[in-house]
Amino acid sequence: MEFSHLPVMADEVIKHLDIKENGIYFDGTAGGGGHSKRILIQSPTARVIAVDRDIEAVNYCKETLKQYSGRAEVINDNFTNIKEILKSLDIDKIDGALLDLGISSWQIDNFERGFSYRAEDFALDMRMDRNQTLTAETVINEYDEEQLYRIIRDYGEERFAKNIARNIIKSRQIKRITTCGKLSEIIYSSIPSAARRKGGNPSKRTFQAVRIEVNGELDNLNAIEDIIEALKSGGRLAVITFHSLEDRIVKTKINSLAQGCICPPKTPICICGNKPKVIKITKKPITAQQEEIENNKRSQSAKLRVCQKI
Repeated sequence: MEFSHLPVMADEVIKHLDIKENGIYFDGTAGGGGHSKRILIQSPTARVIAVDRDIEAVNYCKETLKQYSGRAEVINDNFTNIKEILKSLDIDKIDGALLDLGISSWQIDNFERGFSYRAEDFALDMRMDRNQTLTAETVINEYDEEQLYRIIRDYGEERFAKNIARNIIKSRQIKRITTCGKLSEIIYSSIPSAARRKGGNPSKRTFQAVRIEVNGELDNLNAIEDIIEALKSGGRLAVITFHSLEDRIVKTKINSLAQGCICPPKTPICICGNKPKVIKITKKPITAQQEEIENNKRSQSAKLRVCQKI
């Protein structure tokens, strides 16, 4: 299957990253290289470190950026390892960073990757890094009922999480659950008919939850502090999220980094010594223009937040 992935809100990302001549930029979720290419076009002297944990995305990204040899490094790794990545390249500080979170349309549409509830007879996989051992099949068949309930409730924001977790346990006691279609069947039977008629495919939230668990997507956001640390003064971080859980974490982290004194309100003199590390460039998240949404439905749920290191 041919790799295809449109960069979301590319114009807005380029504008708010404020690309500088001779700047070094870290694209932590490079995918097909769309955003990285736009950075390199924006400044003919800029350098990009394009990172992705999916080797298939990395191979495609190398093709996308091959004309920028000498200015683009494409690396198969997780952005959480930014310290080690920059050290290996003998880079001390960077001028900007981008995280385009979530899953690409190509990964969803490639049924062999097992991300989609439409994949029917394809194996439950959902790994972005296919070298890791934890798969969706492992989660569904080896996590206990309480773990499954928590994941589906918290990561999928699914109000019928308890029913789904209970029915997964019942089904796997008879036969191991190995396909996307079988999991979708269990989810469908766990949700009342009235609720199934609302909010699209009833499997969407549970599949999202399992994917987040498999790939540690929310835990990975703890690396935002490391990315901020790697920025030069005046350098910017842009983060694109696609669901409320991601956006809430990103918003909270940026707000925390932008906060100064954290002493109790009645403390007469600051004794904490806490100083803000960033300023918020976007007070509210930026969303895609209607024209882009019409051309790329994935952009409809996207939110862009940007901060600048002090």
